[in-house]
Amino acid sequence: MNTSYQHVSPELRVFHGDDSLSALKRELERARCGRAVIVCGRTVSRSPELQLLRDVLGDGVAGVVAAAREHSPVSGVEEAARFLEHAQADSIVAVGGGSSVVTARAAAILWGEKRPLVELCTRRLPDGKFDSPRLNAPKVPVYAVPTTPSTAFAKAGTAVHGEDGARLAMFDPKTRAKAIFIHPGFVRTAPVELVHSATLNALANAVEALESPKCDPFSEASLMQALRLMRQGFATLANDPSMREMLVVAAVLCGRGTEQGGTGLASVLAHAIGARAHVPNGIVNAIVLPHTMRYNAPVTGARSAALLDALSGVPGATAEQSPGDRVASLLASLPVPRRLREIGITPEDIAPIAQAAMSDWFITRNARPVKDIESLKNVLDAAW
Repeated sequence: MNTSYQHVSPELRVFHGDDSLSALKRELERARCGRAVIVCGRTVSRSPELQLLRDVLGDGVAGVVAAAREHSPVSGVEEAARFLEHAQADSIVAVGGGSSVVTARAAAILWGEKRPLVELCTRRLPDGKFDSPRLNAPKVPVYAVPTTPSTAFAKAGTAVHGEDGARLAMFDPKTRAKAIFIHPGFVRTAPVELVHSATLNALANAVEALESPKCDPFSEASLMQALRLMRQGFATLANDPSMREMLVVAAVLCGRGTEQGGTGLASVLAHAIGARAHVPNGIVNAIVLPHTMRYNAPVTGARSAALLDALSGVPGATAEQSPGDRVASLLASLPVPRRLREIGITPEDIAPIAQAAMSDWFITRNARPVKDIESLKNVLDAAW
C-alpha cells in the first residue's frame, strides 16, 4: 500500500432511485438554473424516458440537442455548442452513455472558451512531454443522467475525435458533473450489449488503477468495490435488470478511483483502436487487457493482493493465479472477442495504432513507462 500520497476528492453528489429526477429539478433550482439544455443521442431523444424528464423539469428546459455520437466526434460537439449559445443555456443535462456526457463537457468548453478545439487540447511536444493549456473561462454547470455504466460521468477529462480520427483531449475541472442522477427507467433503456461493453471498459479502468503504484487507500476502497460489483454484474445481468443500476454505481466508483492512479496502457490502446475499428472501447479493452497486464507485471507485483481479492469469485479462479491470469479467466467466461484480428485489425494497422497511442496523454500514467513504439508493437502483436 502506498503510504505517501495526497488524496483530493472533488464534491460528488449522487441521487439514486425513482425520485432522482425530482432531485435533479431541486439541484437545478438550488443552482438558480432555469435554462437547461439536454444533450443526448438520437435514440434517447425519442424515448418516453426523455419526455418524462422534460415533464419533471417543465419550463426549466431550454431545449434538447441530440448531438452525441459514438466516440464523440468534433462535429457533434460543435453542433451542441451552437445550440447552447442559441438557447442561451445556463446549464446542461447530459442524458445517455459516456459519449453524451463527453459531448456535453466538450461543448461547454468550446462555448465557454470561444476558441477552436485544436487550441484547447493537450498536445505532445517534440521532446516527448505533454502540454495541456489552462481552460480558465467560466463554464455552464453539467448534470448527468446515465443510461450506461460509463466511468466518464465522474471525470473531469474530456476526449473527442477529429474528422481524421485524431484524439483531442482536454481537462477542465469546472466541467465535472455537479451531480449524477441514477434513475431505474433511464438505466434500463440501453441495449444489453451496450451495457456489457461499457462495463468491460470500466473493468479495464478499475484493474489498471488498482494495479497502479499510485493507488492510495481511498482509491483502493472505491476500486475494489467497483470490481466486486462488476464481477457480480457479469454473472447476473441477463436475469436481474436491477443489476444495471449497481453497474452504474460501480462505474461511478471506478471513475472516482481512477482519479489518483489513473488508467494505463489498455485504455490508451482502446482509444487508438476503438475509433479506428469503429468498435466500443470496452470490447477492445477486453482483448488487450491481459496483454498490457503482462507488460506491466514487472512493476505491479506489490498490488496483486488487492486485485486478486476483489476478483476472488471469478469462475475457475485458483489460488496460484497471477492477477493477469485471474482477469483472463473472467474475460474467458464472457462472450467477447479474444484477438484484434477478430475486430478487423490487420498487421498493417499495428504501426499507426502504436504511433497514435504514443501521442495519448494517458500513456504517461501507465504503471510501467512505455519508452518507445517498439514496446507498443510487441504488445499489439501479442494481442493480434
